[in-house]
Amino acid sequence: MFETSRRKMLGASMLGAGAVLSGMGARASGASMKTKANIMLDQIPNLPKGLMEAVEFPLIEAIHGRRSRRFARGASIPDGPLAFTSKREAEPLSKLEQMLLLTTVAGNTGWSNLIPYNRHYLPNMPNYAGAAGGRAFPSAAGFQITEFFFTDDNGVYFLPTRDMPAVKTTTENGQTDLKAYLDAHESRIIKIADGRLKIPAQPQHMEMHNEWCANVPGSTLIIPVADLAQHILLALCYFVQNGVCIYDDVNNRPIPGVEKFKHLVDIENPYPLSYVEQVSATEVTVELSCACYSGALMLQAMGLGGWMYDGLNPFSVLGAGGDPDAPGLGFRFEMLPDQPLPHITGLDGILEGHCQPHFKDMRAAVEAVVKRKFGAGGPFNAKTEGPYKETDAVRRSAAPINDEFIDCVATMAQYVQDTFGRFPAKVPAIMSLMYLQAHKLDTDFYDTHFRPGAYLKTHAEHEKNWAQATDK
Repeated sequence: MFETSRRKMLGASMLGAGAVLSGMGARASGASMKTKANIMLDQIPNLPKGLMEAVEFPLIEAIHGRRSRRFARGASIPDGPLAFTSKREAEPLSKLEQMLLLTTVAGNTGWSNLIPYNRHYLPNMPNYAGAAGGRAFPSAAGFQITEFFFTDDNGVYFLPTRDMPAVKTTTENGQTDLKAYLDAHESRIIKIADGRLKIPAQPQHMEMHNEWCANVPGSTLIIPVADLAQHILLALCYFVQNGVCIYDDVNNRPIPGVEKFKHLVDIENPYPLSYVEQVSATEVTVELSCACYSGALMLQAMGLGGWMYDGLNPFSVLGAGGDPDAPGLGFRFEMLPDQPLPHITGLDGILEGHCQPHFKDMRAAVEAVVKRKFGAGGPFNAKTEGPYKETDAVRRSAAPINDEFIDCVATMAQYVQDTFGRFPAKVPAIMSLMYLQAHKLDTDFYDTHFRPGAYLKTHAEHEKNWAQATDK
């Protein structure tokens, strides 16, 4: 119902490439996108019509047109009421398509706007944030603890953007160079393995309704992974800054040593440990899911098939599934006594959780979190660039954190480690839950089994509009 009015929607909200570009300083108006007044799309070799379609695509059409379109070229549903076998070969995304999608999900979109005011912090500003840069998805209190892996036919990759500064791709005359923006992110990609990530189509590794469509040849599978241990340490810093501590509600006892900090925290009214961990896991779930949802909207603008889903076993994906035929991403884990699930802590040298054994003790992990806040490139380091007219003054105004503060947080964190043999106590240290898959859609399946309207015009015209996008 949107096709006839799409280009008449003056000033329609933009998504995907448009949203990424607005984050880099481009004016978010239909006119500027069409005239390329602020966006140097002409730097893209063999500029495909599909990119122009994506830039001009209205947000409202993406929201209302979003569906889980699982049937990729080369796929087959062998029997049942929707049986169909594709007559087309699987085809990978072009490099341009893949980078547009990756930057929509994981890309830096400029400097983050810090939480500007809390009267209890005066004369200081709140010091919640973990990163100075912003991305396309929200993060609780600006903690930003998620990083991204992805896989395609050629390999398994890591794209670190968590602490990426704002990308400088705007020229002196105010134009934003999309190619330079994509190149800046592509240069950060680290290949960690050859070939597609192996996730066997078996019940122990994936839900069986996904065995025919998940991680199929030609697809790009994006895997957000969160350092939930770090999120909880950041939450404990937030609590101490606001005069709050925790107690062990699992064993129904206070945390020894916290009484030494009664001038910093209210030891008479502590929060239960399990509640803090549950809330933190929920906040991280939102972060992972919003990142994927940004990408799901971009699929509509680009005319790609795919969907966001959680029907892959996260232990198999991360590498703790116990099957030598499914090594996953290779994260480090251990099986603890009387605990049925693996305790995954990190991928050495790539994404290490803020917990033991990656840190010698929990104080070292807390110190690393504080350094991320106040050290070089951090959100509260006066030398870090930013969006304010007086950025150095704003950044240095954050409430400080001293050694006693660190001791208080570390006392609580180390108690959890020592008591439960792990940190966190009851939720994962490393969390992977939601995934985004993109693939070339086989519209023949939808024409065979659905009434008209099962896919968008961008899907119908994808092959024609993106034919030139052989590479970036």
